[in-house]
Amino acid sequence: MRSLNAAALALTLAASFGAQAAAPQIKAQAPGYYRMMLGDFEVTALNDGTLMLPVDKLLRENQPGQVLRALQQAYLGLPLETSVNGYLINTGSKLVLIDTGAAGAYGPSTGRLLAHLKAAGYQPEQVDEVYITHLHSDHAGGLLAEGKLAYPNATLRIARQEAEHWLSEAAMAAAPEAARGGFKAAQAVVKPYQEAGRFKPFDGDVELVPGVRAVATHGHTPGHTVYMVESKGQKLAVWGDLMHVAAVQFPDPTVTITFDSDSAKAMPQRQKAYAAAAEAGYYVAVAHVSFPGIGRLRADGKGYQWLPANYSSKP
Repeated sequence: MRSLNAAALALTLAASFGAQAAAPQIKAQAPGYYRMMLGDFEVTALNDGTLMLPVDKLLRENQPGQVLRALQQAYLGLPLETSVNGYLINTGSKLVLIDTGAAGAYGPSTGRLLAHLKAAGYQPEQVDEVYITHLHSDHAGGLLAEGKLAYPNATLRIARQEAEHWLSEAAMAAAPEAARGGFKAAQAVVKPYQEAGRFKPFDGDVELVPGVRAVATHGHTPGHTVYMVESKGQKLAVWGDLMHVAAVQFPDPTVTITFDSDSAKAMPQRQKAYAAAAEAGYYVAVAHVSFPGIGRLRADGKGYQWLPANYSSKP
């Protein structure tokens, strides 16, 4: 009887005050940044968004069905939702951004890196240097914001071999018609930095600021570059596009992708980088591994296991 009376009272109150609707779904992801310390350096991973990629058509598999089987084993489908990540390094004396995202060049699912940089507590005017792993639009498109320098006080650093290729009118004219858009996009984002006197290409393996070193890894593009970050004996390698699909290319580093300028050069660069990271146990940060894209590798037969960085709430 008491239960019936309580139920009746609840119905009476609902009728008196109006039924309360369920809270509406937000349908928005949290700001895309993740922070960790590397020795005395602060590393902030910044997500630019995601791309839906038909990786079964882009990857050159070694056996029929290899890509689909690897994705299914990882509970992933096609097209594959693929992160686009950049990395902000605060050395204490310099604020360095490595890769800038696509700035919406691939639609509304990208172009969020600048907003996430601000959400992480920084302003674009504070960035001292911008390092580009290579001049594909999903890495360099974010150099501009609304047609102006996105990082107005920064010096833009790119490997000279990379810059000379993409900024060359002769190379663009010699390229297939379908590839010329990439040249035009690269030229459009670099030119304003050139005109502002803020473009400074570098040659080969060189330390750009104390603790951040460029390492030539040509193959994916003619001047593709990895950036090695080191503080207090701790290391992080920012890989750019040494690899694209974790579920496939960690177990089998020999799988290449059609995006490579020269897959015959890109594959051994990937194998060398995997082996070095696994042997030394240092962190790697990867543009297209699921955000934040930071982890370590462990050798596993002919392939490698990807071990994501353990989450820490420490400042």
